Amino acid sequence: MKSTRQKRSTDWKKASERAAKSGRWATTMTKWLITRLGKRCAWEFISFKGPTGRESTGIVDMLAIRKDHMTKAEDPLKRGDLLEIIVFQIKGGNAVWPTEEDVMRLRYVGKNYKAKAIILSRWKLGKRPVFYLLTRKKIVNSTIRSVWQELEDFSPIFA
Repeated sequence: MKSTRQKRSTDWKKASERAAKSGRWATTMTKWLITRLGKRCAWEFISFKGPTGRESTGIVDMLAIRKDHMTKAEDPLKRGDLLEIIVFQIKGGNAVWPTEEDVMRLRYVGKNYKAKAIILSRWKLGKRPVFYLLTRKKIVNSTIRSVWQELEDFSPIFA
C-alpha cells in the first residue's frame, strides 16, 4: 500500500502532465481559430516553449505577427516595412485568470513592442477558444476580469 506522501506526488505528476497537454491544445486551438478567418495576409505564429517542450517562463505565450502593408504618405518607409504584432496569454483547461501583476506585465510588453492588441485566449476541451481583449480600464474592486473584454467578433483585430 502506498503512503499518502507517495500518492500525492503521483497525483501531482499526473495533474502536471494534464495541464501541459491542455496548454499545448489551447495554443493549437487558438492558432486554428485565427487561421479560419482567412484574411488578407496570413498571420505567422511564434510560440515560446521551454527546454522540455512545456510552457516557457515569461508572460507572453504566443505572438501573432505579420507584415503591415498599409503605408501613410508621410512615412519614409515602404509598404511591408513595418510589422503588426498581437501578444497572447493562453490558458487551457481550468487555468486561473491572469493576476493583477500579470496584467501589468502584459501591458508593459504590449506598450514596449507597440502591439496591436493583447489577447487572452481561454480554451476548454470540446469548445472553441474564447478571446478576451485587454482594455485600458483600471482594475475595479480587485476584480481582474473587469479589464478583459470578451470578443464576440474578433475578426476586426485580425483583419
